[in-house]
Amino acid sequence: MNWIKYKIKLLSLYSPSLEKGIKGKVPGIDMSIFVFILFLFISIVSCKTSQKAASASGKQLSGRERLEFENTFFDADKEKILGNYDLAETDFLKALRIDPTSGAAMFELANIYTFQNNKKLALQYSKKAALADPNNIWYQLLYIESLKDNKMPAEVVAAYQKLLKKYPERVDFYYELANAYLYESKPAEALKVYDKIESLTGVTEDASMQKIKIYKAVNNSEKAVIEVQKLIKAFPKEGKYYGILGELYQDKGQNEKALQAYNDLLKADPENAFVHLSLADYYKKNKQNDKAFSEVKIAFKNKELDIDTKVKILLSYYTLTEFSSDLKADAEELCRILIEVHPDDAKSFSIYGDFLYRDKKFEDARTQYRKAVAIDKEKYALWNQLLIIDSELNDYYSLLKESKEAMELFPSQPLPYFFNGASNIQLKNYKEALTALIAGKEYVFDNKPVLTQFYSSIGDALNQLKNYPASDSAYNKALEVDSNNVYVLNNYAYYLSLRNVNLEKAEAMSKRSNQIVPNSSSYQDTYGWILYQMKKYDDAKVWIGKAIENGGSANGTLLEHYGDVLFKLGETEKSLKYWMDAKKASGTTDLIDKKIADKKLYE
Repeated sequence: MNWIKYKIKLLSLYSPSLEKGIKGKVPGIDMSIFVFILFLFISIVSCKTSQKAASASGKQLSGRERLEFENTFFDADKEKILGNYDLAETDFLKALRIDPTSGAAMFELANIYTFQNNKKLALQYSKKAALADPNNIWYQLLYIESLKDNKMPAEVVAAYQKLLKKYPERVDFYYELANAYLYESKPAEALKVYDKIESLTGVTEDASMQKIKIYKAVNNSEKAVIEVQKLIKAFPKEGKYYGILGELYQDKGQNEKALQAYNDLLKADPENAFVHLSLADYYKKNKQNDKAFSEVKIAFKNKELDIDTKVKILLSYYTLTEFSSDLKADAEELCRILIEVHPDDAKSFSIYGDFLYRDKKFEDARTQYRKAVAIDKEKYALWNQLLIIDSELNDYYSLLKESKEAMELFPSQPLPYFFNGASNIQLKNYKEALTALIAGKEYVFDNKPVLTQFYSSIGDALNQLKNYPASDSAYNKALEVDSNNVYVLNNYAYYLSLRNVNLEKAEAMSKRSNQIVPNSSSYQDTYGWILYQMKKYDDAKVWIGKAIENGGSANGTLLEHYGDVLFKLGETEKSLKYWMDAKKASGTTDLIDKKIADKKLYE
């Protein structure tokens, strides 16, 4: 908080309307001029205060001392305004030595210490200032703020009581006094203060709502009901008070009275959407779920009920439907109503898309998210989810197109680059993939999993481009970031085995991936193939056999590998069978037909 804002805050303690005025727009006044005027005002106040303090002090200053005091005080105030608080502190202390009874110097020192969060010194000097001039409200308020900062509620109470004797019309002081009592855990005393406020202002929402909170906290529901009834009598057209009354009756188990309160609310404000939510809650508590859902639908159809409230309700359904599939149909119906009522808000489509995505209805979810981004292209979260859905659908053409658009809209977000690179790799556009991945990697900060994926994908692209040294370097960087990333361990090891290089390193990495994620057919096949390249054919047969048993029986690559191992072990007829099965499954090498035709292994 800079010094200007601090002074504004202090001024607002004396005049609560000032801070509101400064935060808003002042017609016809340039704000820089306004701040300059404010500084002049503060300086005048400080100057006048110092003169008053000097003249009222017990010490009579000589003419020379008075001049020295005022010059020193002026220098201190100038340094404070310039932000040189250490110099200002030194000069104010010097002024205080000239006149030890100066409340103005004490006040300014307390201000500096408060601003610097030196609570003890702020309290020390604000107390001295308050005692030096008990009639100066500025000094008293700063002293009270220091008491609050030092967590001294009893002293805050005493200080406000003292102030209220001089300013009995200040309602804001009564509110502060009530807060101090509550902080001191004296609700009964706070209630008396709110009663005093009511006697001064009549029934008001602020005071009454505070009293209701206190009554509820002390389990005095009868008094809480009476307080709400007073509000309803004073403001019969204010619908929310009926809702509060209904909730209080429900908490007491007085269901008929609760229902009557909600019906009264409908009469007082028939367009109020919240009453239907209150009724829904009422029916739900009474296990009348059909009626409860009917009321929720009425509320959702009301355009006056804001979309954020509706989305919060749907999020509660999202959680509930995780455990109760019976509510899924209700949730989808509410989603469709939301779209009908708020067709121009992206949230309507994105929340529906979330439900569909959760239920693995990826095509339908993508439709909703595409509608959402069409409405609000500037919201990155929508694009991110859309790209994830494209990826789930393995629709690499859509992923390529939509990731490119996201890259243009959000050039400093790394994930669109990653998705663009990943889709280009799948579409065999390896150079384009490399360009996107290298660019996107520069925007990854403090996110090791994402950085690992970037390096790994860069390694994949470079491997396909046969730039093996650079590919190995990228994989090594990925493992430097995350040494236990099973995807990198497996792919790096597999590519080394295909090139028949660094097989000991490949074996160690593949073994580690199988330890981290056991029973993965893909990782088991990689390990088996490395063993094959190392001419450990019996061990290779065991591991590739495990891969086939663990879900690889329809994988052409695994079946071809197993056939190759069997051939090396002299089981020619069996190897032929697995090569033929591999061809049917697809995903084999270009040599599969020649292997089958010649009944011979080609590598």
